[in-house]
Amino acid sequence: MAAYQRLPFRITEELNDVANRIRLHVVTATNRAKGGHPTSCSSIAEILAVLFFQVMKYKVSILKDPCSDRLVLSKGHAALALYSVWAEVGLFATTELVNFRKFGSNFETYPTPRLSFIDVATGSPGQGLSNAAGMAYMGKYLDKANFRVYCIVGDGETCEGNFWEAVNFTSYYELDNLCLIIDVNRLGQSDQTPVGHDCDVYRRRFDAFGWHPLVVDGHSIDELCKNFHNAHLTKGKPTVLIAKTVKGKYFPDIENELHWHGKHLGERSEHVSKSIKKLIRNTAALRISHQKPAKDAVPRVHLTDIRLYSAPLYKFGDKLTTRAAFSAALVKLGQTNPRILVLDTDCKNTSYTNDFQTFDPSRFIQCFSAEQNMIGVAVGLASRGRSIVFCATYAAGLTKAFDSIRMAAISQSQINIAGIHAGVSVGEDGPCIMGLEDIALFRTIPNCVIFYPSDAISTERAVELAANYPGITYIRLTRPAVPVIYSTRQEFYIGKANLVKENIKDKILVITSGVNLACVLEAYEDLVKINIFIRVMDPFTIKPIDKDGIIKHARECNNRILVVEDHYMEGGLGEAVKSAVAGEEDMAVKHIGIKSIPSSGQSCDLFEHFGLTSTGIKNGIGELLCICNPCL
Repeated sequence: MAAYQRLPFRITEELNDVANRIRLHVVTATNRAKGGHPTSCSSIAEILAVLFFQVMKYKVSILKDPCSDRLVLSKGHAALALYSVWAEVGLFATTELVNFRKFGSNFETYPTPRLSFIDVATGSPGQGLSNAAGMAYMGKYLDKANFRVYCIVGDGETCEGNFWEAVNFTSYYELDNLCLIIDVNRLGQSDQTPVGHDCDVYRRRFDAFGWHPLVVDGHSIDELCKNFHNAHLTKGKPTVLIAKTVKGKYFPDIENELHWHGKHLGERSEHVSKSIKKLIRNTAALRISHQKPAKDAVPRVHLTDIRLYSAPLYKFGDKLTTRAAFSAALVKLGQTNPRILVLDTDCKNTSYTNDFQTFDPSRFIQCFSAEQNMIGVAVGLASRGRSIVFCATYAAGLTKAFDSIRMAAISQSQINIAGIHAGVSVGEDGPCIMGLEDIALFRTIPNCVIFYPSDAISTERAVELAANYPGITYIRLTRPAVPVIYSTRQEFYIGKANLVKENIKDKILVITSGVNLACVLEAYEDLVKINIFIRVMDPFTIKPIDKDGIIKHARECNNRILVVEDHYMEGGLGEAVKSAVAGEEDMAVKHIGIKSIPSSGQSCDLFEHFGLTSTGIKNGIGELLCICNPCL
């Protein structure tokens, strides 16, 4: 790339005008909406003007063009400034901005992919850099394309742990196609940020993390252009522009003042608007335009009708772990589709994703012990429909990543998450490692499918279905080996339960999944000997739950249901079943689960303590039989 040449005065003048037009749109729209973040928008106006009209390469006609540069506005509360610059580019009329924050409008307070020019939802502080890192990783290592990724964060976000997880990841993988911009406007929501305007502190921190830090005047068009050029030339490490800015820039009596965060300007808006209008030198149509991307050899991708390379081949009764079957299924998917990616958080020897790494190391991404960042990177990798992503970590660790998962749903992302070591069956490792809240967490995620496979065959089919699902999936995996119970010809469907045992004499419907199914089947064999028959249902997916199937079979079993699960009583399979039968008359549901915080111990002892053994299950069935027939 040629050496930087200072912009002609005319272009600099127009870029300043664009920045002030953004400010004008922001003041008008927030005042009309009676809310928003005008001062936060104002501090990044020049940054956006330079990015959109001088630096980034993109197509307005094809917003999701795989060759185009990407921008992640992690500082999501400044979304109106982003909407305004897109209006200046000509994507839509500036009059559309009057719909900001209106019900039914996609111009929401924070950006979401409901808007065609947004790749990922942002606004929860500290997450955007993870998304940007996923996009940059895709460009550098997988697509091997020339597009660049830009990410704007607020200085307040740098207090978030997720942010520094992403800083570490980006540096480790030498993502030199990523440029971070920190809007150092000094002021947070209620107080000054810890560092304030001391940009040298940021410089030293990023230098220590192996970045290329550049301190710039965030309101100087020439400085911004020069340093973006410098970032483009930098190889082997990511660049961060530490942009010193003023919150509420050019807002008389408001700029650099505390307590204006998240407030419209009210009666001051007219005075501020007049002041900004005086700064705009040229009110005619813009003469500058954005740059278009060069044609790039980005590979075509095929992400539909993904199938296992070969059907599951396990013998009935053989014992193996569901995590081992999960790993085998990933390799089989990878054999049929080159866009299957696997992420792990330094537990590959426990999740067995090291099998996939051995199969194809170029499609395995080690995220180390940083669950939040892993989910954010996955969202970035999956954006623009470039890959099918699987993430594996401890089920318990996903509680740390829940906010990232929540935002992934708002991003309309298609990612698949596997949680290993779920339940007290982990045994001696104790409650710190036992994932006992995971089903409850994922049940609250909109449009999320929760798979809870009970053997190796159902696990492989769950992975296959997950790869084809257009949304978030969660696959719950347990530690102990479990027997194969399904035929290789068994068909599995999302939202369709499977009957493992069924007889016309059945008196109770027992619903269970995963490691508990073996205990239920043991109880079944004992009960058959004394002529007591129970119907055993494996829901396969906890969400969506097979409501119709549960009600139908419960009716055929005297309206009596026993739920057995290795999860806390709150939010798991039991409550999913209770929700399914809510409103049904004369339905009795007994629930066996984890009623208190467990301790370390052998899984057999823990199961006995919580009533999850064959004996405990038979006792629960006995109680239900007494309810059904008090004479027994």
